[in-house]
Amino acid sequence: MTPPPAARAARRRWRHSLRLRLVTVFLLLALAMAAVFMGGMQRIFSTGWRDAARPLVADYMDRLVLEIGTPPDVTRAQALAERLPIAIRIEGPQVNWQSHPDRPEHRERAGFGGRAGDWLSRNTADGHRVSFGLGTVPWQRGPHSPVGWITLALLLALIAAAYGYVRRLLRPLDDIGAGAERFGHGDFDTPIPLRRRDELGDLAQRINTMAQDIKGMLDAKRGLLLALSHELRSPLTRARLNVELLPTSADGSGAGEPERAALLRDLNEMRDLISDLLESERLASPHATLQREPVDLAALVREVVADMPDAAAVTLDLAADLPALALDRTRMRLLLRNLLDNALRYSAEAGQPPRITLTRQDGGVLLAVRDFGPGVNAEQLARLTEPFYRTDSARQRATGGVGLGMYLCQLVAQAHGSRLQVDNAAPGLRVQLLLKE
Repeated sequence: MTPPPAARAARRRWRHSLRLRLVTVFLLLALAMAAVFMGGMQRIFSTGWRDAARPLVADYMDRLVLEIGTPPDVTRAQALAERLPIAIRIEGPQVNWQSHPDRPEHRERAGFGGRAGDWLSRNTADGHRVSFGLGTVPWQRGPHSPVGWITLALLLALIAAAYGYVRRLLRPLDDIGAGAERFGHGDFDTPIPLRRRDELGDLAQRINTMAQDIKGMLDAKRGLLLALSHELRSPLTRARLNVELLPTSADGSGAGEPERAALLRDLNEMRDLISDLLESERLASPHATLQREPVDLAALVREVVADMPDAAAVTLDLAADLPALALDRTRMRLLLRNLLDNALRYSAEAGQPPRITLTRQDGGVLLAVRDFGPGVNAEQLARLTEPFYRTDSARQRATGGVGLGMYLCQLVAQAHGSRLQVDNAAPGLRVQLLLKE
């Protein structure tokens, strides 16, 4: 039989929670210890103390039978049953009487037969048999005592206290988990709080030290990349200028022009790569600032499309009366150019040009760029915004690019408080981001 979903969820939560498992172990250990202790004590009392108490009880039974008399006096027996917590049963030729006739189960449970019946019964000289058992104990005569409920409440309070202590004991694990998540997202400014000076506190301190070391290495890598990019710009600019100033052939035949154009194209690609690297490092820095200003996004889309010669056939579906958004115009232009460039690149053999859509949604503007090309595999969607990642179909010279375009778009979207959403549109690829007012 399959357990219900609630039971499966509770089981998964119990397996995942270290606190609940520790409290369960403590509770089971306490119950096991109590059971072992009570079983051992019961064994001790049932063996050693029974043999020691048997002659005393036998002598007491003889005195009770003498007090009842021969033949048995029911009045005396009734007085004894009311005065003492015992039950009396008389069987014989003249008297057949029982002090607790409304409790027939008392015979088997309190001594009227069974193994104890042979020494809790006496035969009188006139042929009667007087048997004794446990009657109404004193706490059963009055109102019910709240001892049981108090005991249960104390046990529950102890369990709650144990859970609270375990929760407090393992609280640094929550801090370590939250800190690890922050460090994984690149936020190294908020260290893990050190609440105690135990092993968990030492672990938190070591993770903080590791995070600072990682931050130092990342800062050093970023500084080195920025320095190299800056240093490469100057000689690259000089090389491009020298190529443009190269003289043409003397006969005016244009010999060498293809080689010159190819060299200029390579130099332009290197320039764009360096620019993208610099911009990606600026945006990835936690101190990156945006030059926000009111931007008409529809007008900006038209400007970008007009500036790109290959984008004349792009379909524009721009809603009217869109609000002006506080955006960084330069970064948004970069995002639009990269998205549109990707869409054009992979729509070269498609039967329909790319489409740019602007619509109002959730108090903001939803920007969507879609192409009608082959799309990508489902397992590659999540990696399209990684730096230097290219799909297998993009590793050709004709497609160009080094895998920084979508990464830059993701950084621009994150800097504006949004995030790229990439999915297959069947056919083609659709990239969306929601820009809030």
